[in-house]
Amino acid sequence: MRLMREAEIKLPDSIERAAKWEGVDPERLRRAVANGRAVVPNNPVHEIACPVPIGEGLSVKINANIGTSPDFVSLQTEIEKARVAMKYGADTIMDLSTGGDLHDIREKLLKNVKVPLGTVPIYEVACKMGGRGGILNMTEDDIFSVIESHARQGVDFITVHCGVTKESANALADHPRVTDVVSRGGAILLNWMAHTGNENPLFERYDYLLEMAGDHEITLSLGDGLRPGCTADATDPAQIAELVILGKLVRMARDAGVQTMVEGPGHVPINQIEANVRLEKSICDGAPFYVLGPLVTDIAPGYDHITSAIGGALAAYHGADFLCCVTPSEHLSLPTVDDVRDGVISGKIAAHAADLSRGIDADWDLSMSVARKALDWGQMMELCIDRSKAKDMHERFSANDATVCTMCGEYCAMRLFDEAFGIDDPAKTRQKKNIT
Repeated sequence: MRLMREAEIKLPDSIERAAKWEGVDPERLRRAVANGRAVVPNNPVHEIACPVPIGEGLSVKINANIGTSPDFVSLQTEIEKARVAMKYGADTIMDLSTGGDLHDIREKLLKNVKVPLGTVPIYEVACKMGGRGGILNMTEDDIFSVIESHARQGVDFITVHCGVTKESANALADHPRVTDVVSRGGAILLNWMAHTGNENPLFERYDYLLEMAGDHEITLSLGDGLRPGCTADATDPAQIAELVILGKLVRMARDAGVQTMVEGPGHVPINQIEANVRLEKSICDGAPFYVLGPLVTDIAPGYDHITSAIGGALAAYHGADFLCCVTPSEHLSLPTVDDVRDGVISGKIAAHAADLSRGIDADWDLSMSVARKALDWGQMMELCIDRSKAKDMHERFSANDATVCTMCGEYCAMRLFDEAFGIDDPAKTRQKKNIT
């Protein structure tokens, strides 16, 4: 969907549908999109169940990453990852494939994924060039040709590392890091720039990129190619230099009528998360903020879905709009279907925790609390994010009394309270009773 001007009063169908799904006023959403404070990624070529609004005044959304690698290519596995991600609440999915027939993989995913689908075109450019050694020979035509191919296929949003420039690279060189560059897209472009001496084509020919994005109604996700890869590198000069460039590019995109969001770090300690969100919102004039994590510690490989959920909840509480789920296999391996499920559930919990602080979906939590007080296990299971896991855990030990769990058994606090205060039916209005 192309960004709507304030003067364009007629609401596009995607705005109407997205507003109804979100439960907000359509006109309010139209204004947010027109002002660049929200985006609704929706390439008309891709048939999705409902457009997803992301940004200011909306519930926090989550993205799930899937995709092949040169070491493991299974289209069926990626389709299953997408299916599981959608089942557990992913609002969007990104295909990060770097192995196999990427065009065919994307084509099949577009047919099976009924939420907005994103990609990182520079990955395919690198693959077409023959891998690591071949990327030095790529041209700007190679880059834009692949971007157009993704857009024509129906991809709804693309990550483009336009802020990796000679200027931001100089900031990186002047202020050495522990982990240097951890973004694949950022590293590919820096490698090419160092070899050729040329400026990043995505920056130098940004006008052409905007024209292409507008023609195909594709949303740009301005990638953070210089994001910190460890907590020691967080909020450093290179990261900020790139963010300042992205802020200028956001304004150019708005002038061109192209929907744009901004990606953020990365690895960030808890005490710097609020500052990072505020910086992005200020520098990029309130553009939707898409955070990759952030991971709040570096020592938990195998549990980075948890470190990410901690950071994601805090980032969203302070104003981030869109969380990229991190799986337990982050830093270790290509994620499995189960890893994707765990990552999505962790991301969903983080997003909901932030929403709850804003009064969004509070009825869900209240309903769970009422069901717990009533010891209504069937209703509790229905309200769980992961019903099957909760049910398995509840039933894994044999209880003497099926109305309570095996943690407390006959000493169930809620039952003891009801007995002490003569409450026969917890769902009924209680009678006041003094303790003495």
